[in-house]
Amino acid sequence: MKKLFLLDGMALIYRAHFALSKNPRFTSTGINTSAVMGFANTLMEVLKKENPTHIAVVFDTDAPTERHTDFEAYKAHREAMPEDLSAALPYIFKLIEGFRIPVITKDGFEADDIIGTLAKEAEKKGFQVFCMTPDKDFAQLVSDNIFIYKPARMGNEMEIMGVKEVLAKWEIERVEQVIDILGLWGDAVDNIPGIPGIGEKTAKALIKQYGSVENIIANSHELKGKQRENVETYAEQGLISKKLATIILNVPVEFDEKALELEEPSRELLEPLFAELEFRTIGKRVFGEGFNRGATMVVSQQTDLFGNVVSETISYVETVVQTVPETTELEETKPLNTIENTSHNYQLANTPELRRELVDLLLKQESISFDTETTGTDANLAELVGLSFSIKPGEGYYIPVPAEMEAAQQIVEEFRPVLENENIVKIGQNIKYDMLILKWYGISVKGRLFDTMLAHYLIDPDTRHNMDVLSENYLNYSPISITTLIGPKGKSQGTMRDVPVEKVVDYAAEDADITLQLANVFEPLLKQLNAEKLATEVENPLIYVLADIEKEGVRIDMDTLINYSKELELDIRKFEQSVYDKCGIKFNLASPKQLGEVLFDKLQLDPKAKKTKTGQYQTGEDVLLALAHKSDIVQDILDFRQLQKLKSTYVDALPLLVNPKTGRVHTSFNQAVAATGRLSSNNPNLQNIPIRTERGREVRKAFIPRDENHILLSADYSQIELRIIADISKEENMLDAFKNGIDIHTATAARVYGIAIEEVTPTQRRNAKAVNFGIIYGQSAFGLSQNLGIPRKEAAEIIEQYFTQYPGIKRYMSDTMNFARENGFVETILGRRRYLRDINSANQTVRGFAERNAINAPIQGSAADMIKVAMINIHKDIQDQGLQSKMTMQVHDELVFDVLKSEVEAMKKIIAHRMKTAIKTTVPIEVEIGEGENWLAAH
Repeated sequence: MKKLFLLDGMALIYRAHFALSKNPRFTSTGINTSAVMGFANTLMEVLKKENPTHIAVVFDTDAPTERHTDFEAYKAHREAMPEDLSAALPYIFKLIEGFRIPVITKDGFEADDIIGTLAKEAEKKGFQVFCMTPDKDFAQLVSDNIFIYKPARMGNEMEIMGVKEVLAKWEIERVEQVIDILGLWGDAVDNIPGIPGIGEKTAKALIKQYGSVENIIANSHELKGKQRENVETYAEQGLISKKLATIILNVPVEFDEKALELEEPSRELLEPLFAELEFRTIGKRVFGEGFNRGATMVVSQQTDLFGNVVSETISYVETVVQTVPETTELEETKPLNTIENTSHNYQLANTPELRRELVDLLLKQESISFDTETTGTDANLAELVGLSFSIKPGEGYYIPVPAEMEAAQQIVEEFRPVLENENIVKIGQNIKYDMLILKWYGISVKGRLFDTMLAHYLIDPDTRHNMDVLSENYLNYSPISITTLIGPKGKSQGTMRDVPVEKVVDYAAEDADITLQLANVFEPLLKQLNAEKLATEVENPLIYVLADIEKEGVRIDMDTLINYSKELELDIRKFEQSVYDKCGIKFNLASPKQLGEVLFDKLQLDPKAKKTKTGQYQTGEDVLLALAHKSDIVQDILDFRQLQKLKSTYVDALPLLVNPKTGRVHTSFNQAVAATGRLSSNNPNLQNIPIRTERGREVRKAFIPRDENHILLSADYSQIELRIIADISKEENMLDAFKNGIDIHTATAARVYGIAIEEVTPTQRRNAKAVNFGIIYGQSAFGLSQNLGIPRKEAAEIIEQYFTQYPGIKRYMSDTMNFARENGFVETILGRRRYLRDINSANQTVRGFAERNAINAPIQGSAADMIKVAMINIHKDIQDQGLQSKMTMQVHDELVFDVLKSEVEAMKKIIAHRMKTAIKTTVPIEVEIGEGENWLAAH
C-alpha cells in the first residue's frame, strides 16, 4: 500500500527543541543542536519503523494568511522564537535536504492547510496518509485512510489516532465536530479567543448536546446564568474562532506523487553536516561504522623506540582549536582524520630491555601522558591489561601486562620510578581511574596532575567530555573505537584481555597520544578563560583525594539491611492490605492503570482527573499528593510507594554493590557532571540516599566503621548557601544575623513580619525559611504560594517585604543578571564559570531559565568549591600528621570520616579548621561535627 507521511515541520522542531530545554545539547563550537538532534531522531525513527513510500515536510511562510486578515489578533501574542532555535533552522533544512525529502510551502497558507489539502488529495489516489504532528487541531482531518501520527516523547510510545480514537478522545459523534470544540474552547497559543468561560470539558459537553457551535448559539435560551450570557454576547467571536480553527482543504498546491517518493539519503550532503554538528551516533545509524572517515592515505613515520627516524614523514595530524562561530551559516567541514591516514609512531615495549629503555626515556621528561588498559570499567574490580605512554604528539608506547598477578606486579614495578616521581607532571583523561587501577598494584601516582576531561569541564561544563568527542572536536581526529576490538556493548562484549597484543598497541598508544595533544590544546584555553588556577589548585589536586576515598570504600552492616528489608516488607504489605480493605476491592496496587480506575472510576476522588495520551488516568506522585487530603486511602498509597522504592532502590540494592575483594562499598565520584561544580556519585549514588523522612534516614544506619576501634565522624556545613549569598551580596542585615549567631530563618521572619525575634511563630519561621531558600532558586510569588499553601497575594507581599529588609540581596540579583547579560557567564568566588547562552534570549521562558541559573550558580558553585578545597586540605593534613583515619564519603555539604578512636579529637580539630577556612569570607562559617557507631548516629 502507498504510505504517505506529511510532517508538520515547525511544530516538530519546536517540540524537539523544548524537549531538551532543561538539558540542551551543544557542540564544542557552541551550537545548540537540541532541535536538529530531536528532529533527526524523530525522522529516522519514522523511516525505520513505518517504512513510508512517500514523504514531505511542510512549513508555514512569513506571508500573512486569510486568518490574519479575518482576525487581526491571530497569533499576535506568540513569544519570539528562541535564538538557538532560530539559529538551528538552517541546519534542519540542510538535514531535510540531505535525506532528499521535499519541503512544501505556499504563501498565504499555513502548514496545517497544505497538509490537509495534500492528505485529502492523496486519500483519493489510494494512499494511506499519516499527518505527523503534536498539534491537536489535526484531529479534524482524520478519516478511514488519514491518521494523526504523534511521535514518541519523554519515554511514551508514539501514538496513531484514527477515527475511532479521535471520536473517543474528543467525545464526539463526527470527526468534524473537533472544529466546533476548538471554536468554543479557543486556543491560547494561536490567540483564538473562543467563548469565555468555556473550557475543554464544557465544550465537549455542549457539542455532545447540541452538535455544533451554530446550534448552541441558536438554542442559547436553554443555557443558564453566565454561560448563556457569554454564548449570546460572544456568539460572533465563537463563529470566528471556529473559522480560524478550520483547516483549509483547497490550497492551490499540486499533489505530485512522483516528487514525494522516498529516496536514499545523500552521503555527500549529510556526512559533513553530521560532522559539523558532532552527530557521531546519528551518523553511524545512517551510514554505518564507516561514517565520516578520512580517505587520503599518507606514509606513516617509522622510528625506533626512542624516536630516531627510520623513514620520512609525509603528513601529520592537524590540531584545530575551534571557537564559537559568529554566524549561523553552514560551513564545509573537513572529513575527520583517523589512524589510517595520519602519520604516527606507536611502539610495543614487550621485553625487559625495551621497558628499561622506555623507563629511562620517561624519567627525562617534565611531563608524560599515560593510560591503562583493563578488563572492565570498575577500577576496584578490573585487572590491568597494559600501560601506554606518550611524550610527543604522534608517538606512543604500549606495555602489555600479563594476567598472572605476580608477573604483572613485576612489570608494573619497573615503572614505579616514573609514576611515583613527584617532578614529572602526569597527564591523563579521567586519570583517577588509572590511578585507582595502579593502587591495586601497589603504585601511588605522584606529581602534579593534568586531567584533560576536567580541563574541558572547566572550559565548557555543559557539553560532553569523553575523549573521542574531544578528539573529534578539537583535533579533527576520530580515534579507534573500542567496539572494533571487544565488540558492541552487551552481555557478549569481551575485554581487552581477549584482544591480540598487536591489535591493542595502536588503540592504547593512540589514547595516550591523543590525551597529550588535547592537553596541549586545553592548557592555553584554561589560561584564556581564567580557569587555570581552579584546575591546578582545586580540580586536579582533588583527584588524589577522591582516588583515596574510592579505594578505601565504606563498610556496610549487612545484617542491618537484611532486617530492615524484612521490616519494610511487612509494612509494605500492611499498607497494601489497608488500601484493599478501604477500597473494598483487591487489585494490583503497582499498576498505574488499575490504580487510576479504582481512584477515579470507583471512588470518584476527582471528577476532573487527567488522563495520559494512552487514555489511562495519571497517578503520579504530584497527582496523589494533591488528593491526599481527600482520602486516607491516597496517603496509604503514597506510603506504600515510598517504602517500596526505599526497599528496592537502597535497602535491597546496597548489598549487591559490596566489592567481593574488600567486603566494602566503593562509590565512584564524578567531578565532570554537574555544571555547578558539585560532585555527584554512582554505584551507589550517595547524594540520593533519603534524609527527609525517618524511614529514609534509617538506611544510614547500615554505614558503619571498619571495626570496634573506629568510629564515624560526620561534618556538615551549616546553612552554607545562605551564608555564601550573604557574603557575596554583602547584605548587612543578613551578615549581622550570622555574626551574632541568630537563627537566620527566625531573623528573616522577624524582619519580614515586622516583629521581635521572640515573637516569631513556627509558621512564620517556616515561611521565612521557604523564602530564604527559594530566592536562591529564583522562586516567584506563585511558586512560594504553591510551596506554602498560601494565597499568591500574601506570597507576593512576603517577597516584597523580604527585598525591603534585605536590599543587598535584591542588588546582588540585579548586578549578577546585568553581569551575565554583558559577559554571557557568571562566576563563583574562585572563578568557576557557568556559561548562560540564553541569558539575552527574546523568549521569556528560555531567558527565565538562564536568569535563575545566573542567580544560583555563583552560590551553589561557591559552596561546591568550598567543600572541595576543604577536602584537599583535610586530606593533606591527615597525610602530613601520619594519621590512620580516613575520609570515606562526601554528600552535598557533608563529609564522613572513618576515624580511629584515639584520633577523634585531632580529626575534629583538623576538620573544623579546614572546613571553616577553605575560602576566606566575611561571614562566619559554621560546621557541625557529630560522631557515632553508624552514619545516622553521627549525623
